[in-house]
Amino acid sequence: MTRKITPPVVTAESKVFFDAARENRFVIPVCTACGKPHWYPRAICPFCASDKVEWRKASGRGTIYTFSIMRRAKEPYAIAHVTLAEGPTMLTNIVDCDFDQLRIGQAVTVVFKETENGPLAPMFRPA
Repeated sequence: MTRKITPPVVTAESKVFFDAARENRFVIPVCTACGKPHWYPRAICPFCASDKVEWRKASGRGTIYTFSIMRRAKEPYAIAHVTLAEGPTMLTNIVDCDFDQLRIGQAVTVVFKETENGPLAPMFRPA
């Protein structure tokens, strides 16, 4: 059985991200005024309030900051905060692994998964 993934809501601010995901490219917003990457997608930099935000290719690498395994679900799954190599932390799912082997600080890499009639969603698996 494969868990059905609810499609994310695509907004004007996140459309570029999901368009890139469709091409298996992982991008994050970076402020060109202060140079800081951030997550989640937004038009105004949360650090300096500049509107000079552009999307840049990201490595797709990160580490697990914290996680929780949803064992009572019909199909168990793991959610986690992953700190990207570029700095921001994002809420995501950990997939393609034995959940009992997950550890805080573990290296992970992005993988794009199908959603129900929606865009591909970035998730992470152990590196």
